Amino acid sequence: MMQENGLKRYFITLSYDGTRYHGWQIQPNGESVQERLQGALSTLLREEITVTGAGRTDAGVHARMMVAHFDLPSNCKFEGTEDINCQQLAYKLNKLLPYDIAIQKVEQVSSDLHARFSATSRTYHYYIHTVKDPFRRAYSCELHYPLDFDKMNEAAKVLMEYEDFGAFCKSGADVKTTLCQVTEARWIQTSPESWYFEITANRFLRNMVRAVVGTLIEVGRGRLTLDGFRQVIEGKQRTEAGESMPGHALFLEDIKY
Repeated sequence: MMQENGLKRYFITLSYDGTRYHGWQIQPNGESVQERLQGALSTLLREEITVTGAGRTDAGVHARMMVAHFDLPSNCKFEGTEDINCQQLAYKLNKLLPYDIAIQKVEQVSSDLHARFSATSRTYHYYIHTVKDPFRRAYSCELHYPLDFDKMNEAAKVLMEYEDFGAFCKSGADVKTTLCQVTEARWIQTSPESWYFEITANRFLRNMVRAVVGTLIEVGRGRLTLDGFRQVIEGKQRTEAGESMPGHALFLEDIKY
């Protein structure tokens, strides 16, 4: 599994509560998950470590599953040996990292595997509830107007008929393409007053899921027809889509390789 340049590649699978962070990616103006993870790895391995994530969650957004990779020189030692004990490294990381970041596993992988580019799909969940609930407020969006979830599910199916989602991309985002392949999009009820939106795609644009949810809610409120929803997608203008929903109710749920 060693690369030609004498490096070994490792995947880290982790989860985190994004409440305290300015997103996954290192930011000049606030703490990030990537920064905390790199710092912990650098401390334990006594090397300057750079980690590459499978994606970039925004400020306040959570991840039940995030994957990142890092490379190590073949002669790098951990606890006195060059044979890195991945289970022990995961244990030590969990001891060093704050309470809101948890490592599930560390594993050595083939040098051609890439946390971001080798991923074949990603799944997000967006949670909403319709009655005041102090135990849901931190991880679900509270809404008090009537919503037609049947209509919202009809509109969600429409997403799988398109590939260009420029209408749901954050204005000014630095992206080379707005093409995505959505393979799953549906609302799932978990109780009489709680639902979540599940969406799976090969890739996502910045702010895309929160913008899609905001536009589907316009359909559910009767403010946007199904034809109107199609027109929003086909128009490719962010200003025509619904508002971006709050980040605290969004979870990166799963990543496939």
